[in-house]
Amino acid sequence: MRTLECGGVLFDLDGVLVDSARVVVRTWDTWAGQKGLDAGRFIEIAHGRRPAETLRLIAPDLDAESEAAELERLEVNDTDGILEIEGALELLGSLPEGSWTVVTSGSRALASGRMRHVGLPLPERFVTADDVDNGKPHPEAYLKGADILGASPETCVVIEDAPAGIQSARAAGMRVVAVATTHREEQLREADVVVGALSDVRVLGQTGTGVNALVRLGLTAR
Repeated sequence: MRTLECGGVLFDLDGVLVDSARVVVRTWDTWAGQKGLDAGRFIEIAHGRRPAETLRLIAPDLDAESEAAELERLEVNDTDGILEIEGALELLGSLPEGSWTVVTSGSRALASGRMRHVGLPLPERFVTADDVDNGKPHPEAYLKGADILGASPETCVVIEDAPAGIQSARAAGMRVVAVATTHREEQLREADVVVGALSDVRVLGQTGTGVNALVRLGLTAR
């Protein structure tokens, strides 16, 4: 077992704490069908990115912001098939209060709705697409997450499942644990550690108190 000590844990949401794959595919299929476009091209790169950035990359002739708003409208009220990732509730419950947050490419309404739907606790503050000018793979979101926790980036550990998120965390100067839930293991090699499932991550203990506290994570690496 590998261990990491950290001053804060930053979780991506979709694919890490919640399984929303069915809803994401259904949303892009519906939207693309209305536009006469190939949904597969968007779905291929959408995971871990804000919808507007996916649209700019694949369909630069469209109004990215207005189309992203339409995708949000389709997605935010669709919870059919959204599930808790096995081990998410247990892991969050074992972390000290104030030592973790969520950094997601989805909107605040989408993120909070999905977490509530599967019964996960919400951190007091978290980072969503509404809070940044630049989405993943830009480091802005994870740097804001570290600031929320009052932790320096180099002491933080990020738990991610997507290459864009791994790149974001690495650019922010953070260590990354990748969970091989939505991407093949070879696509996650930029991470410091790759685990097969979230249940392969557990809290071993805490040293110190207050701003000097460190959480020790145990990882069953691939």
